[in-house]
Amino acid sequence: MEDLELVIRPEDYSLLTDLYQLTMAACYVGESLDQRRASFELSVRRLPKGFGYLIVMGLAQALKYLENFRFNEAQILALQATGIFDHAPEQFWTLLEGSRFEGDVWAVPEGTAVFANEPLLRVEAPLWQAQLVETYLLNTMNYQTLVATRAARMRDAAGENATLLEFGTRRAFSPQGSIWAARAALAGGLDATSNVLAALKLGRKPTGTMAHSLVMALSAIEGTESEAFTAFHRYFPGAPLLIDTYDTIAAAETLSKQLKAGEIQLSGVRIDSGDLLNLSKKVRLLLPGVSIFASGDLDEYRIADLKANGACIDGYGLGTQLVTGAPVNGVYKLAEIDGIPVMKEATGKVTYPGRKQIFRQTGMRDRLGLVTEDPNGEVPLLQLVFKQGQRIAEPETIAQIRDRTTANVENLPKSARQLENPTAIPVELSQALSELTDRTRRRDRSQSV
Repeated sequence: MEDLELVIRPEDYSLLTDLYQLTMAACYVGESLDQRRASFELSVRRLPKGFGYLIVMGLAQALKYLENFRFNEAQILALQATGIFDHAPEQFWTLLEGSRFEGDVWAVPEGTAVFANEPLLRVEAPLWQAQLVETYLLNTMNYQTLVATRAARMRDAAGENATLLEFGTRRAFSPQGSIWAARAALAGGLDATSNVLAALKLGRKPTGTMAHSLVMALSAIEGTESEAFTAFHRYFPGAPLLIDTYDTIAAAETLSKQLKAGEIQLSGVRIDSGDLLNLSKKVRLLLPGVSIFASGDLDEYRIADLKANGACIDGYGLGTQLVTGAPVNGVYKLAEIDGIPVMKEATGKVTYPGRKQIFRQTGMRDRLGLVTEDPNGEVPLLQLVFKQGQRIAEPETIAQIRDRTTANVENLPKSARQLENPTAIPVELSQALSELTDRTRRRDRSQSV
């Protein structure tokens, strides 16, 4: 029967993959290749348009997935019932029955700035396992990296003193995506989320104001907008009020009179529409001691514009532009099999062979080399986080990741941080990697003849 709930549980993770991962795994078993040691690397060939860097995010959920990697009897029966695997070798089912992820994982810590063609993560495992985990790893790393990068850019544009709130749940690509988006946004530099479930799961207090519907409903019943505000404050004293339902300035004038008369307390107001620049200035004159929040499809460009023109805005509610946008097109490609370096040479999709390491120098200058090379005073970014199927690194807190994000962005050159025509930092290829690439290309071309 069709499952209309479509809820994802940890025991479902292994089936959350593309069909071809399973058919390839079956083929590997049939050809006795399934246990060959393989290394796959997850990287981004090109940064999204207008981005000068990416902030790595999603590793925590990727590792949790690997910890839960297994197939139960019901899942195997469901796969067999499709008929797709009728000619698959019997050993394939035996392999799935006893499956646990057995590999090693090297990863760049969350909150780290990276550039094009740098591996964010490397999986070293039996070929069938390293292949099968591709889809889920890309899903979580791609999306959270996008949101974290947007959050970091918005924080950079708004400045360290602005309050930035994540309001993207209704625009995220799924209920699960909204939880990931909230986490990535907080780790990328935002202060709080309106998503109650995400906040509580992450040990945070949810935050928010109200919707226009409350003002409209209570105004219709109680008689005026002011009476709607009074009713709301009866249960949430001093809470921020949304003041643009009817006339923003008129609402601010009424609140100003009430404040001066000592009739109310007010921590903030939110403006969700109209000319935010001019409205914020007028509201500031009327409510000088009250925080002003702005929302309404804002992004880092709009924030920078408002700030440059002297807007009197203390914080921003960020939704659609934070949790959507041009995707991070991360790819997951085989780099080595049984110690043999491999590379993809399709036009526009070339990858570098061998197991690689990012060597970071002072000033955010990176050298992409092989894992066998010496650091030469540089900092190797890829760290061992999973060993023989077991996590060896303690999970980091959002606060730790956020601090890393802040430090990484501050250390980027202005050319990479600027919003208009940013210049991505070129990544230097080590001599050893360049030579291996040339040898591998010559080998592949001789084999294709």
